[in-house]
Parts: sequence; structure tokens; C-alpha cells
Amino acid sequence: MSARAPRWKLRGSGGLLADDGLAGTLAWRAARGLVRILLFRVYRVRATGQERLRANGTVIYAPVHRSHLDGPLIGGLTHRRVRYLGKEELFHPKPLGWFMRSIGVFPVRRGEADLDAMRAALGLLTSGEAMLVFPEGTRQPSDDIGPVFDGAAWLAAKSEAPVLPVGIAGTREAMPSGAKFPKRTQVAIVVGEPLAPPTGADGGRAKRPDMTAWTATLRDALDDCQQRARAMAEQPGRWRSPKRELVP
Repeated sequence: MSARAPRWKLRGSGGLLADDGLAGTLAWRAARGLVRILLFRVYRVRATGQERLRANGTVIYAPVHRSHLDGPLIGGLTHRRVRYLGKEELFHPKPLGWFMRSIGVFPVRRGEADLDAMRAALGLLTSGEAMLVFPEGTRQPSDDIGPVFDGAAWLAAKSEAPVLPVGIAGTREAMPSGAKFPKRTQVAIVVGEPLAPPTGADGGRAKRPDMTAWTATLRDALDDCQQRARAMAEQPGRWRSPKRELVP
């Protein structure tokens, strides 16, 4: 009997991601197209700084997390196939698992340190991919920034990837935790200035105190982006970014 493939293998038999074949590419484009056609209009999305999401090369998107809508909306603002960590339960049954992998999601075990998933994420970043990581881990019940974990700091330090903080207002009201159906409301997204990855005091390898300090800086940046997003979402009227800016 052949040995089982390591769980952190990216592509191919037993891998975390579907091969980037024609079917997978079409599934991703179809999903992104639906987001652009439906969600952007239903939620009258307002956005600023979204051009930063479209830069090529290795990058980590670090948005706040308030709803299941957050990831698709961020992915819809860029031409890139964004890679996500998703809870393992989303990959069953197998057809759903294939679709999730095709659009860029790969599984992580919640409630434990899933080193396989972190190795996979690092492998994707070092190959030049765009990765979305929720620094708060799980959805939060208010605009207040929850505890920010050091996963983004670790990935950024290891891959030398810049990190983009992103505030998102309105998705919690649109589809809060436990809701079965979304509610139409105004959504605003603010993409902040990129943060350089953490390094040591002498410019060398980042140690635990360096990552802790960097994570505090990320939290402050998320708070600023979230406050700006909330103010934008509460502006009166039906203003929204021009279509050519929202949809590249």
C-alpha cells in the first residue's frame, strides 16, 4: 500500500487545492462573476483603496471578519484568484469540496494549531500567490476589533509578504452569524496602506516580541480602516464607486 500523501501537499492527488485546469478556472471565474454582478449591486458596495488589492506578487490580505460575505467581496475586487483558509466542514460532500478548492479555498482544522494548513499557506505565498487571512480568526459581533492572532505576522515574516489591512462595514448587518438569508444593506470597504512584514530590531529575523509588536500595529491599522469603512457606509444617498473602479 502506498504511503498517504502529506496533508500539506498543494495540488494533485491528495492535495489541498484543485489543479488549475479548465474546469477549475471556469468555476472560479463563474463564482467571481456572480459576486461582481449580484453582491456588488445588492449591497451597493462602496470601496476605497481597492487598487492595492490588484498589485501583482506575493501579498496577504488581512480583512476584519464580520460575515461569510467578507471573503467573496474582497475576492471580487481583484482580478487575482485569492487563496483562503476555510473550515474543514465546508469541504463535504466531495463535489462541494472540489468547488471550494477550485475557487482558492483550502481546509483548516478549527480549534487546533493546524500546521499543515500553515505550511500550505506559506507554500502558496512563496510561489507568488495572494492569500486572504482573517487576523481575528472568527467573526466578531461588532465593529470593535477582536483579539488579533499572530498567524498573519508569522506568514508575513516567513514569506516576506506585505500585508494589506482591510475594514469592512455593513456585512454584519447584511448577514450576521446564524442568519439563514442575507439582508440588503449598504456595504463599505476600506483597503489601507500595506504593512511591511515584521523583522528583528536589527533588520534580521523577527522573534516573538517583534511579531507581538507588529501584530499590535496591524490591530491599530484594522481599527482605523474599520472606522473609515463605517463612516463611509453611513453616508447618506446612493453613492457608490464607479463601476470601472469596483470591477477591474
